[in-house]
Amino acid sequence: MRRLTAPRPPNPLVSALLATSLSGDGPRRAYVDGPFGQVHLRGVRARVVPCKRPLYALHQSPKSGLEMEKLLACFMDRDAVAPDYPGYGLSDPPPAEAAATIEAYAESVWAIADALGHERIDLFGNHTGAKVAAAMAMACPQRVGAVVMVSAALLTEEERAAFEAYFQPVPLDAAGTRFTTMWARIHRHAGPGVTLEMKARSFLQNMMGGEAYEWGHAAAFAYDAPFREALATLPHPILVLNPEDELTEATRRAAGLIRRGRVLELPGWGHGLLELHAAELAALIADFVDQAA
Repeated sequence: MRRLTAPRPPNPLVSALLATSLSGDGPRRAYVDGPFGQVHLRGVRARVVPCKRPLYALHQSPKSGLEMEKLLACFMDRDAVAPDYPGYGLSDPPPAEAAATIEAYAESVWAIADALGHERIDLFGNHTGAKVAAAMAMACPQRVGAVVMVSAALLTEEERAAFEAYFQPVPLDAAGTRFTTMWARIHRHAGPGVTLEMKARSFLQNMMGGEAYEWGHAAAFAYDAPFREALATLPHPILVLNPEDELTEATRRAAGLIRRGRVLELPGWGHGLLELHAAELAALIADFVDQAA
């Protein structure tokens, strides 16, 4: 992965376009050039002065920045950006699965930060996004302030094998196997309070990945050793949020590994927390990164 020591000077035309695109009351959308083509992003501009460090919100697999829309809208005092990784949402895909790595996803997000002229940022990562945040901090430590994660998948060999077997591509056939399987999985894993409309948005994001929708899970599993190293060595303040989902026990293992941080239990929260608890989650993130600053 490209190791940046300083942000590239932002392109004035891109910066001007994005400043216009990301203005307004709610999240807006734009594109920048990334490692595999165009990278799509949602974002909001700070609506008060002075503003705080920008926050980058990194999605889980196989979703997109769409899962962050309600969260982004909660931030008034900072720029907040949610990218789609290459191959997800509306971002161009990598040429092959071997190129779809956590490091490549991290590089695509740094390309956005460069284009927006964000020299130093805070990071929030959900599931796979936690590993992307770790990779970003490892690549450019001086450009990261604080890191907040939802879950930290420190899996045993048996657990990883089980997840790898579960997250395999599902055939696209005339019987609709992919659609029924995906809908059943979304319904099964939905947290308390998740509505049918929320499930439909989750299903849409899965389908937008096309034939490569499981590449992100494979990338996350392959990043296990670097992720452990990152948690143990990164000097940044790290807050790991631990809701009640399939990674609860694996996340608790991070408590004894994080060099500078802690694990915060979130009983009663599960999948869907980004929409059901957006305001509370935004407050947790803001309190932590502001104290770190």
